[in-house]
Amino acid sequence: MLKGATARRARELGTLVGLVVLAGLLSVLTPHFLSVSNLLNVMEQTSINAVIALGMTYVILSGGIDLSVGSLLALSGVVLATALQAGWPAPVAIAVGMAVGGACGLLNGLLITKGRLPPFIATLGMMSIARGAALVFTSGRPISGFDASFRQLSTARILGIPAPILLTIAVYLLGHFLLTRTRFGRYVYAIGGNEEATRLSGISAGFHKTMVYVLSGAASGLAAALLTARLGSAQPIAGINYELDAIAATVIGGTSLSGGIGTLHGTLIGALIMGVLRNGLNLLGTSSFFQQVVIGLVIITAVLVDSMLKPSAK
Repeated sequence: MLKGATARRARELGTLVGLVVLAGLLSVLTPHFLSVSNLLNVMEQTSINAVIALGMTYVILSGGIDLSVGSLLALSGVVLATALQAGWPAPVAIAVGMAVGGACGLLNGLLITKGRLPPFIATLGMMSIARGAALVFTSGRPISGFDASFRQLSTARILGIPAPILLTIAVYLLGHFLLTRTRFGRYVYAIGGNEEATRLSGISAGFHKTMVYVLSGAASGLAAALLTARLGSAQPIAGINYELDAIAATVIGGTSLSGGIGTLHGTLIGALIMGVLRNGLNLLGTSSFFQQVVIGLVIITAVLVDSMLKPSAK
């Protein structure tokens, strides 16, 4: 137990050290990296992936996976945009977008818990369904022309800090409280650690697993609002490969793919590493094609580290 706890703390510390070292290296390679405007830009760009990764962390902690988050972002975004165009207040439209994501997440959860489908298959199918639904709903066209009040979700600043950054911090504080201070959070860890033992102890594992996917879908809906406000339009092709970024941020942050081990602050650091890495590569003029190679190598490295730490965590 002591060895496992020590290994987890070492992994979390290593992730933070990795972020600091990466930032230090980029500050040497490009003088623009450490400018206040660029650092705020990195955090603002990271906010979308960080929000999606929050939901993904819950899913992976429970021993599952959610490949549909990128497509749910697109579907939630076009529904949100349609509601805004119909004259609905921005908070109501955002809530509707999150509800669409949550409803799709509910279907994912039911297919997994009631239909006994593997999470990979259930969410892979939902990824295709949601993407197709977004394309059909919009006839493949982007939706734009929103009221300026909605754009403030992206453009507003409080004490000089962009609203998306503050919203992401608030969401993570709420998510951390839910994960560490409530029964639901404890049950998520328990299900990921040993689902059968959790079920035999009288806990409704099926219900809590389903709610994890609802939370993941709702997080994608919130991320859709941030992305739509930033771009000024909702596109049915938005969110492609976002599921990979969310999984990468989660795993880099120390969450075990086998479930039961991980933290949200680790995920946030993982998302920042992804954002800093992409921003640095852009500043260095690196090809976007080569960036995909680098991100892939980072993901593989993170999973290898996770695999090497598994024996000592047991």
